[in-house]
Amino acid sequence: MNVWRLAAREIGYRRLNFGLGALAVLVAVGCLVAELTLLRAHDVRAENIADSKEALTRDMVGRLQDDYRKMMKDLGYNLLILSKDQDLGEFYSLGHATRTMPEEYVARVANSKILTVQHLLPSLQQKLEWPEKKVPIILMGTRGEVPLAHRDPMKPILAAVPPGEMIVGRVVADRVGLKKGDKTTLLGKEFLVRQAHPERGNEDDVTVWIDLKQAQEILGKPGEIHAILALSCFCAESNIEAIRKEIGEILDHKVQVVELSREAAIRRAARGRAEAHGDEALTAETAGREQLRRERHAVAEWIVPLVVVGCIVWVGLLALGNARDRRGEIGILRAIGVRSTQVLAIFLARAVLMGLIGAVAGYVLGFAVGVAWDARESGGQEAVGVAALFGPGLLAAALVAAPLLAAVASLVPAMMAARQDPAVVLREE
Repeated sequence: MNVWRLAAREIGYRRLNFGLGALAVLVAVGCLVAELTLLRAHDVRAENIADSKEALTRDMVGRLQDDYRKMMKDLGYNLLILSKDQDLGEFYSLGHATRTMPEEYVARVANSKILTVQHLLPSLQQKLEWPEKKVPIILMGTRGEVPLAHRDPMKPILAAVPPGEMIVGRVVADRVGLKKGDKTTLLGKEFLVRQAHPERGNEDDVTVWIDLKQAQEILGKPGEIHAILALSCFCAESNIEAIRKEIGEILDHKVQVVELSREAAIRRAARGRAEAHGDEALTAETAGREQLRRERHAVAEWIVPLVVVGCIVWVGLLALGNARDRRGEIGILRAIGVRSTQVLAIFLARAVLMGLIGAVAGYVLGFAVGVAWDARESGGQEAVGVAALFGPGLLAAALVAAPLLAAVASLVPAMMAARQDPAVVLREE
């Protein structure tokens, strides 16, 4: 006697009972597959968003750092390269250098592949009395910034002063009555006032800027400079020790590098804040995705077990009802010689077929619902593709677990039916 054939005939005879059982399996498998598909879609989208968000955040941090760099540039230079022979105590007390060094030093730095500094500005500076005007000034000769040979040209912090022109500080301009466009004489040389600076509240107010070559000529120091002003790069490697080491190697350790601590500290703080802002943005984005995933998991953790337990109970009750309805048939089968194990096998085969059909239909329906729900929740973003959501492992698990659970749910009613005494059953019928 073929068990599967008997099970198939029994299914055809009691289609409603079988259909309700398959529906229970379908609901359980469908809920599980839909929820897991949504979680998988969330993970795939979260990973894609993470990549794009990280790229956007990195780009934002780059722009932020560039903004900080531009703002910090307005603070001016934060490094001073002086002759090795310059006494720093004298420099600090006088407010200017007294020892000179060759002007070609700045060319050597600019033509090297230096990484830690930028914006090189050679200068010659001396305090003196303006003979023609009888006022004390700081004469500053500069040729403008020297571009680094291995980098793209940058907008200078301090523009060059053309030969024959001068820029004067506010105090000097007010004392001698100079304004833009005026002509004046300094140490026997005629100059055109290019600009009169607004008040700055520091030594710039008593400074007069002219072309470096003319300053060297006036002061009798051809080819010499007192200092090279520079700006440390906006990068983690540009600490003062690294800068001193690199510049020292380029200039044969014949110079010393002084860090203007206030400006340098502000730049370091700005750089740190830009990096911290980027880290905070990435952390917040990651935390938001994890929170959403936890919420979805929390829903799945109580909905899916509830549905599965309900399915098992439902299938068990249907199997119990089916066994009671078939007491007469079972008695006849046992009376004609069908063993109890064969009766048990018929019930379990029926349950396995019920689970298998319900699993296939439930997977298809649950997967379709999950894909459709994900498309609805995409919020204008591109929905995750079907191929990315399909998991053969989940399908295999459903095809194995659903028939097994259906068989387990039907086991007790099947055992009760198989153990019935055919004589008692037939007498009661």
